[in-house]
Amino acid sequence: MNSSLHHITRPSTLKENAPLLIMFHGYGSDENDLFSFATELPEELFIISVRAPHAMQPYGNAWYAINFDAEMNKWSDDEQVKASRDLIAKFIDEACHNYPVNPNNVTLLGFSQGTILSYAVALTYPEKIKNVIALSGYINKDILPEHLDSKNYSHLNFYCSHGSVDQVIPVDWARKTPQFLDNLNIKHKYSEFPVGHGVAPQNFYEFRNWLEDKI
Repeated sequence: MNSSLHHITRPSTLKENAPLLIMFHGYGSDENDLFSFATELPEELFIISVRAPHAMQPYGNAWYAINFDAEMNKWSDDEQVKASRDLIAKFIDEACHNYPVNPNNVTLLGFSQGTILSYAVALTYPEKIKNVIALSGYINKDILPEHLDSKNYSHLNFYCSHGSVDQVIPVDWARKTPQFLDNLNIKHKYSEFPVGHGVAPQNFYEFRNWLEDKI
């Protein structure tokens, strides 16, 4: 089975037309990270956890490079981000072809860098996506298409959350998300939790309950 991205799976209890959940980890991690959620998620979900394409030294993977200058300012390689965005879109098509899933019921779940990519994929290729769970990330407008208002987002639904004391991605960046989605008339829920750059247990239970209503 040819696939553009390395991944692991948890099959659904449904033999065909299963709702699909695809997980995208954060910078420096791998496909096993978010996959630990799988045992606690609805059994009818077909779950795929993907490894980012850029291997890091000595271990871990990234969706795109984060560069630092002498003043420790950091910036992302937007061309690499766009390449990963389009690679994920291709992977979604492959997954829907290779596994017994419903191509009209695809949910993306991202953390940090994986969330930035999930936003970008859903806003660039909305016809491929139904739901997005966006944990501890933000919308990078530099990697989105120019004419967002020409796309149909009416079917999309986002769950967005952030730690109020996140030391990696400032919560202020995430707080811009609801207004951005409102401007595009995209349905969404936004929550904050009193944690840093991570997923609190109550955060997990909230997005799980949110997702159960959507699949």
